[in-house]
Amino acid sequence: MKENKLALFEEKEIRRTWYNEDWYFSVEDVVQILTDSVDVKQYIKKLKARDEQLNNNWGTICTLVEMVAKDGKRRKIRTADTKGILRIIQSIPSPKAEPFKLWLAQVGSERLDEIVNPELAINRAKETYIRKGYEDAWIAQRLKTIDNRKELTNTWKEKGAKNRDYAILTDEIYKSTFDMNTTQYKELKGINQTKRNLRDSMGKLELAITNLAEVTANEIHHTNNSFGLEELKEDVQEAGKITGKARKEIEETIGRKVADKSNYRNLTNNSTRKLG
Repeated sequence: MKENKLALFEEKEIRRTWYNEDWYFSVEDVVQILTDSVDVKQYIKKLKARDEQLNNNWGTICTLVEMVAKDGKRRKIRTADTKGILRIIQSIPSPKAEPFKLWLAQVGSERLDEIVNPELAINRAKETYIRKGYEDAWIAQRLKTIDNRKELTNTWKEKGAKNRDYAILTDEIYKSTFDMNTTQYKELKGINQTKRNLRDSMGKLELAITNLAEVTANEIHHTNNSFGLEELKEDVQEAGKITGKARKEIEETIGRKVADKSNYRNLTNNSTRKLG
């Protein structure tokens, strides 16, 4: 099983994935955070050159796992599990090394706790959004969309979708609902392709419509007993047309676009009103 997500160390994001019953972390992200290197690839090259043992075992320490690359596309990324990351850290002179080791231990412990009690994962996600300045009402809605999104992706998996198909199907939902694909939507919001989740920049109305589109798509999948990318794509397009029509009617009523360049996180961070 693979589960991709971002982790935060000192408010800096590290790509990671749950793979082979362990967390695997992006080696480049870890090295970047520990060294603040301008050219992290060149730093890794020099790191291996001065540590012969590390260089000789590099292929064993590192594993290529599919994640979101720097260009925003899913690619094979060089990762390492906790043991491998600790070995790499040994060769990096950084005052952040010891705090990072403690952070790694905490991340591993939290994941095991979440497997036993999934509610802990929800609570930690809520705490993260609170720290970032989101309102309670937005957080509750966002967590609901995460839950429904997970249900939809589980359906896609059961009905024959492969890893690369998830992005294709999501694009179809956005195109049918908002007349934009994921990349265009992120550009509208001014989001760095590799560092921010699009939905974390959506307002409550955008989240509601996106959630409706995905819940509708999931119901259509089961009603049609669809299987394979092409049939799933037809379903999400149908769902998107329904929610796209609703979106246009809402826009006519409120007199503005539902999806615009406003970034919800920036709005809440800059707001002087009391946060929930």
